[in-house]
Amino acid sequence: MMKRGMHRRLQAGHPWVFSNEVEMDPATKSLAPGSVVTVTDAGGAGLATAYFNPRTLIAARVLSTTPDMAIDADFIATRLRTALTLRERLYSKPFYRLVHAEADGLPGLIVDRFGDVCVMQPNTAGMEALMELIAAGLRDVVGAKAVILRGDSGSRTLEGLSNDVRLLSGSTENEIALEESGATFFADVLSGQKTGWYFDQRDNHAFLASLSKDRSVLDLYTHTGGFGIAAARAGASHVTLVDSSASSLELAAKAAKANAVADRCMLTRADVFEFLEANKAQWDVVIADPPAFVKSRKDLKAGLQGYRKLARLCARAINPGGFLFIASCSHNAPLDEFTAAVARGIDDANRNAKIIRTSGAGSDHPVHPLLPESSYLKALTLALD
Repeated sequence: MMKRGMHRRLQAGHPWVFSNEVEMDPATKSLAPGSVVTVTDAGGAGLATAYFNPRTLIAARVLSTTPDMAIDADFIATRLRTALTLRERLYSKPFYRLVHAEADGLPGLIVDRFGDVCVMQPNTAGMEALMELIAAGLRDVVGAKAVILRGDSGSRTLEGLSNDVRLLSGSTENEIALEESGATFFADVLSGQKTGWYFDQRDNHAFLASLSKDRSVLDLYTHTGGFGIAAARAGASHVTLVDSSASSLELAAKAAKANAVADRCMLTRADVFEFLEANKAQWDVVIADPPAFVKSRKDLKAGLQGYRKLARLCARAINPGGFLFIASCSHNAPLDEFTAAVARGIDDANRNAKIIRTSGAGSDHPVHPLLPESSYLKALTLALD
């Protein structure tokens, strides 16, 4: 039951209920994390069906605006079918984010699809409790021959969940091929970062590739080569790919060979900041897609300083008339503050720049209209003097 007057935001369509909006009586506090409940207003009128965790700031996440909805195999299958229909309208090949949490009506759940392999991230106790139903739905609705659980995200700790990475059904290799914009890449779906690939950068990969013909390119935090290999395929004269992970670079090298661009790609294992500090060379296009610098609000100041330093070092490495792409996957870093930090960094390098494109995640990462937090990725492409 919600406290008096606290139901209006939920009634208007917001998908979360915060703990300070709930009457935390002993019975409510004793509910097991992930329990499916009917949310009511202070008078007892039903508002929604949600799953509940009495131990977290976000106490309830809405599954349906219909009270007393049965959250069963049919419910999950319907949600998955709706998500699949949208993606099949967007993409001709089965490589995309299939479920993007609240925007797809399955709050706290991420599912990435790699052909007939689906990788799921249940990041909340509520989704963890539904894990077997979801896996069955992926097999029935999507035709998944293998379903992998990647329960190793930091957000699970806040929900009281342990790390858990395993194959839920079927069989698959660690490394599987995927296709994006006609290029072949490789993802380590069992032990790679996140689900093994960053589908969210799809549109940005393509845009930066369009700027790279006959130009030299530096791809920082390359992971498995998404930006750099796309640039090489688009005709970049030379691409330097930098990452601190040896296993990621192995997959980038494999992708370079598969796309017949290995002769124009140089792979370097290094810490990006150390690489840039020691660097004396310059490139025409510099791409920086770092991990989250702002993992929580308390990290904002330090994180923005990190983006400023990264922008400064990148700007020094860009030829006159070149381009800088820099991204933040930290939803706790607001776009205006991220943009200001990047601008200061470029100014610190005594360079002038103009933003030619502000972008985010691809369309397979829909945003809940009342949940700006779900729009986490922000990216700037700048033309430097």
